[in-house]
Amino acid sequence: MHLYDLPLICVLIGLALYVILGGADFGAGLWQLATIVWPGRTPEKHERARSIREYAHHAMGPVWEANHVWLIFVLTVTWTAYPGAFGAIAATLVVPLFLAGLGVVFRGAAYALRAGTAKASELGLIDTIFSLSSILTPFALGTIIGAIAAQRVAGGETSGAVLSSWLSPLSVLIGVLAVSVSAYLAAVYLAADAARDGERQLVEQFRLRALVAGVLAGVVALAGLPVLHAEAHRVYTRLTDGPGLVGLVVSALAGVGTLVLVTRRRFEAARVSAALAVAGVILGWALAQQPILLAHLTVAQAAAGHETIIALLAAIAVGGAILFPSLGLLFGLLLRGRFDHAEGRPEADAPLAARELLARLSDGLCARLALAGLLGGLGLLTVAEAPWAHGIGVACLFACMIFAFLAVEPGQLAAHAQDSEPTRLRLPRRGRRRG
Repeated sequence: MHLYDLPLICVLIGLALYVILGGADFGAGLWQLATIVWPGRTPEKHERARSIREYAHHAMGPVWEANHVWLIFVLTVTWTAYPGAFGAIAATLVVPLFLAGLGVVFRGAAYALRAGTAKASELGLIDTIFSLSSILTPFALGTIIGAIAAQRVAGGETSGAVLSSWLSPLSVLIGVLAVSVSAYLAAVYLAADAARDGERQLVEQFRLRALVAGVLAGVVALAGLPVLHAEAHRVYTRLTDGPGLVGLVVSALAGVGTLVLVTRRRFEAARVSAALAVAGVILGWALAQQPILLAHLTVAQAAAGHETIIALLAAIAVGGAILFPSLGLLFGLLLRGRFDHAEGRPEADAPLAARELLARLSDGLCARLALAGLLGGLGLLTVAEAPWAHGIGVACLFACMIFAFLAVEPGQLAAHAQDSEPTRLRLPRRGRRRG
């Protein structure tokens, strides 16, 4: 492994996190489309659809914007570390990139406007726009992956075939797979949330959807193998009988395990296995693709200069030391249901999380080690000139990120904050809307 490989590993990690976390949000929008209330439904079906739609909307509230940080991370790191490859991708795949961005914009606007709807017809229109945008974005991003895997984007060219590059059978199939995987992840996560909240009827609704979407995603993935063989034979060979086979096996085992866990209603474990199944697909593709980045362009050829890579890795490490504990705290609070009884909380409690965060950072061995790693890494990267010193400096910065995360362990922080609050009456979920 070389220094220029490290940014690509960071990109793949960011891509996996975006698919797992952001994909689940997109999938929740898809399930909202399936339950939009149209005239002619019986009152019972009307109420069931409304409860599913409102619960999916409610579950996205605290995290739907935070998950886009991974897409920004992937684009920024790719642009900085591999500028030639980024330019070729942006020029050739401008249409799917535009469609993905358009979906994100319309989705965010619909989410914000939903609170201002006054009529059922307005709500139905807004939810339809939101749901269609939630399908458009993962589909468009999936076609981009398909175009890269099929080597329809050539490195060094200003632009390629603007339409045929991403409308090939492989690109379309991977786009459909991205949508089905998003629906699968969302159903698993929503079933787990409903089980935690004691919503038995919703548990069964999302459980059935998780099983159907999981089987559908598996069928689409298997159907894609012959298409992959025809359009990207090198990737197919290395995926089925090469280094990528590891990721393929992990994904298959985790996918089957998720279906078993969902069937047995062990939803918390199913969260982990579902995420592992998706990560396995990305790992397998990355191992099968390397060292080729684009057609006629390897990772080494696309990489930026040595100094740029070092500065980028330093920025990633410092940013990760802030980002990972913050997102860990956010998801820890969400999974513990802390956002479900925010009403009635005294104003003095608003900065509680920030106070606890600073208190944890200022005390303990992990905090001191994180600070030492930060100082050592920055010192070695800016003062020293030897390559071995730069390598140690990068290692120090990554150690800083790890120790900073341990210093602000989200589970202990959320538990400590919960213990410090007076006992409050938990308000019922139904009928409330997030601010």
